[in-house]
Amino acid sequence: MSIIIPVFNESGTIEKLIFYLADCIKDYPECEIIVSDGNSTDDTFTIAEQAGAKVIRSIRKGRAAQMNAGALVASGEILYFLHADSFPPAGFYEEIIKAVKDGYGSGCYQLAFDYAHWFLRANAWFTRFNMNAIRFGDQSLFVQKEIFVKAGGFDESLVIMEDQEIIARIKKLGRFIVLPGAITTSARKYLENGIYKLQGIFFLIYFLYKLGVDQKKLVNLYRKLIRQQKV
Repeated sequence: MSIIIPVFNESGTIEKLIFYLADCIKDYPECEIIVSDGNSTDDTFTIAEQAGAKVIRSIRKGRAAQMNAGALVASGEILYFLHADSFPPAGFYEEIIKAVKDGYGSGCYQLAFDYAHWFLRANAWFTRFNMNAIRFGDQSLFVQKEIFVKAGGFDESLVIMEDQEIIARIKKLGRFIVLPGAITTSARKYLENGIYKLQGIFFLIYFLYKLGVDQKKLVNLYRKLIRQQKV
């Protein structure tokens, strides 16, 4: 298995995640951790490398391009895409391997947030259902490399919604499972922007995306409405 983490200016979080993952897979030396850096302007690259990950620089910034770059150098037959602020359950390696042996070509985890709030808990509750509309990158994604290659990888023309877009394509090539455990992701963006406000913005962007609104317009709207430095 190859764990692929796209990063941009994640010096404050990446070391903790790599150490956590390394401890989870310490009995599986064949499993590798690949950090795909989008030319960070902080110490992310150096920190990740010193923490023991295989670190590459993606020619292009953007999660789709960075994850594709990571997949190109991956040695594992299973690719596990993970955000830098998301921590899968401790037994994720065994659970993913079992899912593949059971005939699943791809899958993800249910979601949990690292901040206690009723709305975030309700939001996360819906991720247990196997519906494309609620599949996003925070839930992580495992996929057999053969299926990923057949699907053509992530669509690099997409700056946002790349995680949502690939799901429909990989589901056509193999069974998809929502694993019973939960991956814990950071609520930092919700806290910075306001929990209800941010969810409303996400709904708006998703709705416009489904209507076929141009990606450039979606990105401009995202940057205008959401306080962040990643897109």
